Amino acid sequence: MTRVLLRLLIGLVVLTGAEAVAMARPQSKAPGSVKPPANDDCLACHGDAGAVRANGTSVAVKAPEFAASIHGAGGVACVDCHTDLATGAEFPHPDKLKPAQCAACHDKAVAAYETGVHAQARRSGKNLTAAACVDCHGTHDIKPSADPESLTHHSKLLDTCGRCHGDEEIIKRGKIQIGNVVDLFRDSIHGRALTRSGLTVAPTCSDCHGNHDIRRKTDAASRVYRRTIPLTCGKCHEGIAREYWTSIHGAQVQKGSPLAPVCSSCHTAHEIRRADMEGWKVTVIKECGTCHEESIKTYRDTFHGQVTALGYSRVASCADCHGSHSIVPKSDPRSRVSDANRLQTCKKCHSGATASFAQYDPHGDPSNRARNPLLFYTSEFMKMLLIGVFAFFGIHTGLWFGRGLQMKAAARLRGSGKDDSTEDGR
Repeated sequence: MTRVLLRLLIGLVVLTGAEAVAMARPQSKAPGSVKPPANDDCLACHGDAGAVRANGTSVAVKAPEFAASIHGAGGVACVDCHTDLATGAEFPHPDKLKPAQCAACHDKAVAAYETGVHAQARRSGKNLTAAACVDCHGTHDIKPSADPESLTHHSKLLDTCGRCHGDEEIIKRGKIQIGNVVDLFRDSIHGRALTRSGLTVAPTCSDCHGNHDIRRKTDAASRVYRRTIPLTCGKCHEGIAREYWTSIHGAQVQKGSPLAPVCSSCHTAHEIRRADMEGWKVTVIKECGTCHEESIKTYRDTFHGQVTALGYSRVASCADCHGSHSIVPKSDPRSRVSDANRLQTCKKCHSGATASFAQYDPHGDPSNRARNPLLFYTSEFMKMLLIGVFAFFGIHTGLWFGRGLQMKAAARLRGSGKDDSTEDGR
């Protein structure tokens, strides 16, 4: 009751004398006849740090922060966002007003937001706490994205997104299947460049996912849709993108193949590591093997494959022979493993390699007669030889075993006969 009387008193103070007299008279007023409150009128109550609603939640506004915000500096009035009061209101106004309507000024941004995954989650009712405008931009302290103190500044956007996507409880409650991607990103080459080296050219969340129209990766209009990923990465890695689109992988993606690898297939999405690190060179071989199963199987049978399986990267792996982003079929004259280029490829490691040396097949398959006839027949011969040797010595051992039993039996008989003759002589 005391709070209500205090607000009434403040309201009477800010009114002009004529308005106070008019309010004292019992008369009906036409809608809109009361002048909307100015910012100073609102701050008379909301500027108090202890201002709270009836349920105890704070409704305080820090006047200096609002004045320094893009809205305060731009002359935006409180009633421009809190439209309930735009036509005027008596003090104290209702305890709860409608949410601020950002679309009144930012119609394009809000329209883009409505197409995104956050708005979809809120509309579906499955996650009413999904990010809205204030979660990313703030409330009364909103600053331009170019301001280093802004929540949406390039250097701070990871922390802003991380308030949800780095919170295990929110991830669990919102059933976000991709999990805590923020921690993964911080340890990636992009995250380290951004947070540790301070490189503003390093990508952050919005560079790949967008800002207002963030869509699911299954949405064809998403920047992280599978077929669109090379275009998204190519915004920064332009030279590599040109190589990729001329490769067999890029050509298959353009044809609509759902199996052809894109950037994230080999480099992952959020935990991208430096490609020149030995650990990555060894593990990426497994990624090639997820599609090229036969090739990785035959590669592992070779010296190169067995050494890389032990964790060493100083021997040839897939990219050393086939290339990385500009991979083309062997029949293509540009291929590093074509008949014309194979020797030069081998010489990168084996400087003394000859034409005969280059005839070695690093994917020799003893079961493929068409590809490796000599290896196939050699393997068959060795199999028959092995079977023959085991069969011969198996029979030989069996015969000797039987012969040994006979000899032991005969010895026992001879021993028994000798004892009998001795007893007869007595």
